[in-house]
Amino acid sequence: MNDSVIMAIWNALLISGLFALFALIHSLTAGIRLKKALATWLGARFVDGWYRLAYNVVSVLVILPALVLIVWLPDQTLYRASMPWSLFMLAVQAIGLVGIIVALLSTDLWRFAGLAQVFDFLAGKPAISTDAPLQINGVYRIVRHPLYLFSLMVLWPVPVMTFNLLVFNVAATLYFGIGSVLEERRLERVYGDSYRAYRRKVSWLFPWPRLRWPPSNRKGQQ
Repeated sequence: MNDSVIMAIWNALLISGLFALFALIHSLTAGIRLKKALATWLGARFVDGWYRLAYNVVSVLVILPALVLIVWLPDQTLYRASMPWSLFMLAVQAIGLVGIIVALLSTDLWRFAGLAQVFDFLAGKPAISTDAPLQINGVYRIVRHPLYLFSLMVLWPVPVMTFNLLVFNVAATLYFGIGSVLEERRLERVYGDSYRAYRRKVSWLFPWPRLRWPPSNRKGQQ
């Protein structure tokens, strides 16, 4: 086994391992059980005020090591797109970036960031609701997970693909798929029939009318 193969295996294990750690922590903190447990220890009002912001900060801090390793570890170029394909790929990435911004603006951005909850807590206001209203407008009328779709459009059409970046992109894509399933289970618990009706009408990740993956729970829809 030559040095380049050993390097590739080692890099893949490090990057995918750190991403798996991020995925685990991100999934656990996104769940309801941890939030309820913290509310028991710290008080429901305190957790309602600070949990979303802490969740976002922890997510960024946990993903940073994997991003650093992409740049820091030795790497090798897999392909380098030439003109005009490189411009086309950059255009797709730009569309994806704009799509991410539009998707975020379609939500209550302050609430999404966790700042609205903190401001209400510091102002002594009661927590009106721990869950944001179900978002079904804007780009959410096209697919149920627009942030994942547009993120994939930023990740994959890169003019220069390296091995380290490929490993990260594969790990991220797998997580988007698995994470969307877990997220939909949580949304169904929170919003019930409203979310099931939305899921029947709107495609999962790609804007194809006939695509309805993951499959709906037929019993829950009757």
